[in-house]
Amino acid sequence: MRNDHQIMTPHTDMSECRRLLSHGSKSFYIASHFLPRALRESASGLYAFCRIADDLVDLGDDPRQALVTLHQRLDQIYDGRPDNHPIDRVLSQIVIDHKLPRGLLDALLEGFEWDTEGRDYFTLAEVCDYGARVAGTVGVMMAVLMGVKDHATLARAADLGVAMQLTNICRDVGEDARAGRLYLPRDLMREAGMDPEAFLRNPVPSPQLTQVLKKLLAEAERRYQLADEGIRQLPRSCRPGILTARRLYAEIGHTVVHNDYDSISQRAVVSRARKIQILIGLIRGPAAAPEYMLEPCAAENQFLIDAIPHTEDWQRPNQPRDFSAKAEWMLELFMVMKERDEIAIHAQPQERD
Repeated sequence: MRNDHQIMTPHTDMSECRRLLSHGSKSFYIASHFLPRALRESASGLYAFCRIADDLVDLGDDPRQALVTLHQRLDQIYDGRPDNHPIDRVLSQIVIDHKLPRGLLDALLEGFEWDTEGRDYFTLAEVCDYGARVAGTVGVMMAVLMGVKDHATLARAADLGVAMQLTNICRDVGEDARAGRLYLPRDLMREAGMDPEAFLRNPVPSPQLTQVLKKLLAEAERRYQLADEGIRQLPRSCRPGILTARRLYAEIGHTVVHNDYDSISQRAVVSRARKIQILIGLIRGPAAAPEYMLEPCAAENQFLIDAIPHTEDWQRPNQPRDFSAKAEWMLELFMVMKERDEIAIHAQPQERD
């Protein structure tokens, strides 16, 4: 926890917090540098809750009890009486500042619950249902933090989240299979001539696996293209950060292709040189495609958009809090994140994206 004997200046406070955050998601960390400061700090607090919740369920001894506890913590946060815990206090303030709908966080926890159930996914639509909960929610919540209220733009934010999750699934297919998890659509696997249970017992690269991964990555690419126009609708100061995250994640999928779709014996990692090229390429944004804003919301994402209230009060502009680097609870927040990172790194050495 907090080291009361360590003297921190305002500059070193935030520098240390950013260093600790970098241990979590490399893509998030890089992209966050391109967000306005107030939004960056709110986004970091939201990320912290999502990350801690994931760790409690995924790494804890009793995942079901962890979910019960997380729902109770949300109850208290939305009642305005958060637990005496740094992350809960941060999220409580974010909820107040941004009027973050409870339904979005409940959807995220539902996705974690599906993981604890060991749910099977037979169709691509069912995989996208899962992606909507564990990643589409994050896209919509980030848009809410930016003050976005337009439902068409929120739908594109959900598309971006699902695209990222599909990319993750393709990158992690070998790692997941060795852990007894399968997120590839079983029907697509059978159509390609694969036995899902045999693959779980002995995951190996194959032309049949390549066929399945191609379909998932094609769907991810379609959603990335839709999301590009949504990014163009964001506040100008927010676009570089989200475009950075979008391009870094999409590049993971491109690396899977470059690796001949072998996500079994190797993990797709975007090189530092390629990341720099992507960042330089941000100078030129995506070409305008206004027709993508007319694309209806994907069926699996509609419940996320429906969670956004239509009340006049909610339409008022947000006033994001500029969390002070000197605030004691902000330092506690990142110290807790560091402890969770160390647990996660010990259990699974590969870095997260």
